[in-house]
Amino acid sequence: MKTSFPKDKIRIVLLEGVHDAGAEALTEAGFSVERHAGSPDAGTLRDLVSSAHVLGIRSKTQLTGELLGSAPRLLTVGAFCIGTNQIDLDAASGLGVPVFNAPFANTRSVAELTIAEIVALYRRLTDRSSAAHAGKWLKSAAGSHEVRGRTLGLVGYGHIGSQVSVLGEAMGLKILFHDVASKLPLGNAEHARSLDDLLERSDIVSLHVPATETTANLIGPRELAMMKPGAMLINNARGSVVDIPALASALKSGHLGGAALDVFPAEPASTDQPFESEVQGLPNVILTPHIGGSTQEAQRAIAQEVAEKVIRFIDHGVTTGSVNAPEVDLPDQARIAEQRADDLDGGGRPHRVLNFHRNEPGFLSALNEVVAKAGANVSGQYLRTRAELGYVVLDVDPTDTHDLADRIDAIPGSIRTRVLW
Repeated sequence: MKTSFPKDKIRIVLLEGVHDAGAEALTEAGFSVERHAGSPDAGTLRDLVSSAHVLGIRSKTQLTGELLGSAPRLLTVGAFCIGTNQIDLDAASGLGVPVFNAPFANTRSVAELTIAEIVALYRRLTDRSSAAHAGKWLKSAAGSHEVRGRTLGLVGYGHIGSQVSVLGEAMGLKILFHDVASKLPLGNAEHARSLDDLLERSDIVSLHVPATETTANLIGPRELAMMKPGAMLINNARGSVVDIPALASALKSGHLGGAALDVFPAEPASTDQPFESEVQGLPNVILTPHIGGSTQEAQRAIAQEVAEKVIRFIDHGVTTGSVNAPEVDLPDQARIAEQRADDLDGGGRPHRVLNFHRNEPGFLSALNEVVAKAGANVSGQYLRTRAELGYVVLDVDPTDTHDLADRIDAIPGSIRTRVLW
């Protein structure tokens, strides 16, 4: 019987120092794994992608539509991080390339960093630390305060924002939050009437929103002016959310008492490149290099989750957890063969046909006609659509029709077909 493409010939390229746990899981699953420490330059990236079956990246590597289009073998992309705005998801969908990420694996790490920054800002810890390193002994209570009893305003109350809410309330902070979607408050957290209401009432404003057109420069000159004199601003979300020159101005004028930034509009692609920002050198400003989720616990959890999703897609065609493809969960082919042992009369494991296609009327009927003409008996069919993309999976009883994938790809609207034997 014809077998699937050998797993050890499937080339998986992992960039940006993906945690060992991800590489180990993929290697143990039988794949060939190639690892690179940083985000490569455009030319090197193109060479790597051109022959890769699976590409694993983090937040720095930019996958444009043009780059994805130059990767004919690419089956899937694993984003070993939270966000996927560095990937042209529409282009990936149009090529039948599902993208998988780990949207919630670093929740606790980012929440803990946020709480640490709140305390550090109110105690001016970074200024005191820098002075001590320079030989100055600034033992004084001037400018240092407890956080207990202050109001923490959370812009965005999703997984991370709500975790910060719980931790903050345990420390005695009053929690106020604003979200574009209706959210159930945890503990004693209070809904703000609007973003403006939150800005006016909060002593600390912490941002936990995605990068979208509506959140670009969400905090600009107007919003900063609305904040309380001496208030603190924390951004551990996305660099595009804050107008950095306006923030620098608010800090220099003394209107804001401090800020903590882990993300920036423009970030170095590697540790070899310099970092520059208008807020460098300002007092009581904490700057960290996009490390909100950079704990060993978070990186291990992310690596394990994304690797598992990639393995399930390559081995079984499962797209559950994809951010850009219809989600289809599927039973193991071996289990199907066991359940149908009598019907198959010892004929072996069913073939699994995986097809991405444009979501257009008539495709499914054309597909069924092709399969029927091939004399293949369908024991299971799974179909899901998402916007303009459709994903259909057929479990077909063993057949000698080896050109079935070619016949399906010839149907108008078909994007790509893969067969698991």
